[in-house]
Amino acid sequence: MKKNLNKGKLFLLPCLLADDTHSKVLPVENAKVIKELTHFFVENIRSARRFISSLKLGKDIEQLQFFVLDKDSLVADLRTGFDLLESGISIGVLSEAGCPGIADPGSLAVALAHKTEIEVVPMVGPSSILLALMASGFSGQSFEFHGYLPIEKAERIKALKMLEKESVQKNKTQIFIETPYRNMVLIQDVVENLHPNTLFCIASDITAENQFIKTQNVNNWKKNIPELNKKPTVFLIWAGK
Repeated sequence: MKKNLNKGKLFLLPCLLADDTHSKVLPVENAKVIKELTHFFVENIRSARRFISSLKLGKDIEQLQFFVLDKDSLVADLRTGFDLLESGISIGVLSEAGCPGIADPGSLAVALAHKTEIEVVPMVGPSSILLALMASGFSGQSFEFHGYLPIEKAERIKALKMLEKESVQKNKTQIFIETPYRNMVLIQDVVENLHPNTLFCIASDITAENQFIKTQNVNNWKKNIPELNKKPTVFLIWAGK
């Protein structure tokens, strides 16, 4: 399909998972793109400004325009930004952490871009979900990301058992996350309710200096549960063959 050269492009720009890791996880090309952009869809304006400032591109942050794109955003909220895209101005999408559109509200802008024939340009960068899967030793052929499990304890335990059952039946890796201050409660539910031989991977503070990634069975986790309160963490279950 012929590209519309008169419209702007929607650049999907990964953000850091851990502070001060620019040189480890972000290609030089990303900074070049950000340097040329003046408009951004962002999950959080304050953290987006801080991230762009940390790149030291010589940009005047006060001259940039940010449009909030969070979990409560509606298509109507993106109208101003998309009017600019239609007029030929390119816009970047910045996640709070990791890759836009992956467990992230940026997908709303991407879906609208496809509907309005705006070119979408995904840039390379860190995804905690994929990095955790890579490091887990579990199947990367068949996997599923479930986001957050239920907050209520009984429902959360029920969900964990269902994920374990599906992993057994379909040889599927199950991936999920939790609000960092509830990490310890979740881990406790896993070790108290899943089969002792089910493999459980904990991937915490991915890409940071204090990164912790470990896979072992539930029975072994019972003996030494790490302290992960308030640390961004991805959890994976494997109970397949």
